[in-house]
Amino acid sequence: MAAKRSGGQSKRSERNVSPPSGPEPRSEQPLSLERIVATAVELLDAEGLDGLKMRRLADRLGAGAMSLYWHVGNKEEVFDLALDAVLAYRGPAPLGEAGDWRGDVVHMLKDWRAGMLRHPWSAALLPRRALGPNILFRLELLSSTLSRAGVADADLNVAIWSLWNYVIGATTTRASFELSDADRAAAQQRLSGLSQHYPTIERSRLLLDNDWEGAFNKGLDFLLDGLVPKQYNS
Repeated sequence: MAAKRSGGQSKRSERNVSPPSGPEPRSEQPLSLERIVATAVELLDAEGLDGLKMRRLADRLGAGAMSLYWHVGNKEEVFDLALDAVLAYRGPAPLGEAGDWRGDVVHMLKDWRAGMLRHPWSAALLPRRALGPNILFRLELLSSTLSRAGVADADLNVAIWSLWNYVIGATTTRASFELSDADRAAAQQRLSGLSQHYPTIERSRLLLDNDWEGAFNKGLDFLLDGLVPKQYNS
């Protein structure tokens, strides 16, 4: 299993992109790759994936659209760079063999989820973009920690993709599943009227459960209990 590589990074490796001829247009602040990426993140946060247009990005930067191509090859590369920027991990490094491997893994994954919830477009974008250095660093950190915890090399990829799928699935659901308390109560009441068909989920009051954080943490515990050999879980 591997994430699709469809973005500016792969495209630029296949062909040389020449910047427009002539002097680079100037804006009030110097145009830089860092400014372009930061502004792209702001635009994505405000308007979502469909809102990122090169001309709109240039307008926010107070620059001409063609001036962006001195720094990036195309919009696909902007997506890749913006995604990688919001997935940077700034947490503490794992403590090593003597440390709390489980606490390290939980911290990494909760940090990852929190970052994507701050930028909800990132969860939808991640599975279909090239993997940048920040997400690769996260995966390396997670892999090495699980390896030290006792996950065999033969099982390591399964462990990583299981956690990847869990985090992205949980984040996507949380970001898109927005119901008011009144809507939840109405849905549960309708379910109660159908309890003869759906007795278990009606009894557990599934549609009223709004504890996203608790569900994520407990589900992660279930996964980690199954991924790591029992002698390491004690």
